Amino acid sequence: MNSFLLSSSAVEEANKLLATIEGYLPKVFDFAVKIVIALVLLVVGKIIIKMILKFCDKFFTKAGVEISIKRFLESLIKVALYVILIIILCGQVGIDTASFIAVLGTLGLTVGLALQGSLSNFAGGVLIIMLKPFRVGDYIVDNGTGREGTVEKVDLFYTKLITPDNRAISIPNGSLSNSAITNVSAFDTRRVDVAFGIGYGEDVEKAKALLLDIAKNDEAVLSNPETVAVTTELAASQVTITVRAWCKSGDYWAVYSRIMENGKKVLDANGIEIPFEQLQVHIAK
Repeated sequence: MNSFLLSSSAVEEANKLLATIEGYLPKVFDFAVKIVIALVLLVVGKIIIKMILKFCDKFFTKAGVEISIKRFLESLIKVALYVILIIILCGQVGIDTASFIAVLGTLGLTVGLALQGSLSNFAGGVLIIMLKPFRVGDYIVDNGTGREGTVEKVDLFYTKLITPDNRAISIPNGSLSNSAITNVSAFDTRRVDVAFGIGYGEDVEKAKALLLDIAKNDEAVLSNPETVAVTTELAASQVTITVRAWCKSGDYWAVYSRIMENGKKVLDANGIEIPFEQLQVHIAK
């Protein structure tokens, strides 16, 4: 009798469990379908975002948008599209999008307060894009830190520079927008100033003529503006003569090196002394 009652109780428990499982099965199946649809939407959404970004790239290129502005806008559009995709996916799996947007706004405010430096960099990037103190491809010097290089990319938060020795430097846009920037390649031509020191007993006019001839005969030196050699300083142990020649911006360092080297050679060949620092010690008896 006890065995019969036990088996009846077990059957009732099993029936209740089956009923509970049967009650949850439609919900589980419905949620699984939503997850599958969400995954499909994620894949399709990423493909659509790539297509939109390619279209934007072609559109900006045809419209002649400057490359730094184009890259900045593409980064902004990409972030906005992925935020929209996340909201759609949350709605698909049953999360209340209105509540999600409210939470997202609150989270954004909290994160914004925590990341004031990043927001400053973002604002700095917007200012750089709008005011255009430099563009992609320009060679710039950050006078505040001394960092310099060719601008490769202006992103949402950072500007990437490539140094002459092929190193990558990422500078916060907030720092760049609030410091003095020297745009070395803002113009097509640059003036090369090369200083030479000669002894006080030497013929200044002869030295100027020799150095001027060296500069004018350099193949990369421009005839206009005129190349000049002038006395710029009467220093403690030398008379300083500065050669000022103009060249294309890309030829600057090559011209500088050639004038420096050839100037030294021509002064030596003509017996003109180039003084160097000397220390005389007098010993009292």
